[in-house]
Amino acid sequence: MDRFARLVDDAVATLPKDFLPYLADVSIAVADVPPPDPVGRGDEVLLGLYEGVPRTARDVTPPPLPDRITLFRRPLEARARDRRDLAELVRHTVLHEVAHHFGIDDDRLDELGWG
Repeated sequence: MDRFARLVDDAVATLPKDFLPYLADVSIAVADVPPPDPVGRGDEVLLGLYEGVPRTARDVTPPPLPDRITLFRRPLEARARDRRDLAELVRHTVLHEVAHHFGIDDDRLDELGWG
C-alpha cells in the first residue's frame, strides 16, 4: 500500500498551490475497497468518495465532522492498464473528489470533461 499512498501524495502535489489552504481540513485516506453501495447508485464501482460538507454549502460555523476523501485501491488498480495509467487514474480521482469538496457536482464535472 505504500506505493499506492505515494501515488495519492503525488496527485495531491499536482493540485494548484492556491487550493491547498482550503484542503487543510480534509483528510485524504486510502482503503482497499469501497463500502457496499455507500451512495445508493446500484452497481457502480467507486474509485473514490468525498464525505463532508462542500465549501459552497457551508455557513460561518465549521462542519461538525472533518471532511474526508477516500480513494479505493483495488478498483483503481483493477481499472488501470499499467503503472502510468494507475497514476493518472489516481490523479483524476483525487481531482474529482476535491471538486466535490469545492461544491462541483457530477453533472457539472461531466460538462467540464472531468467526470
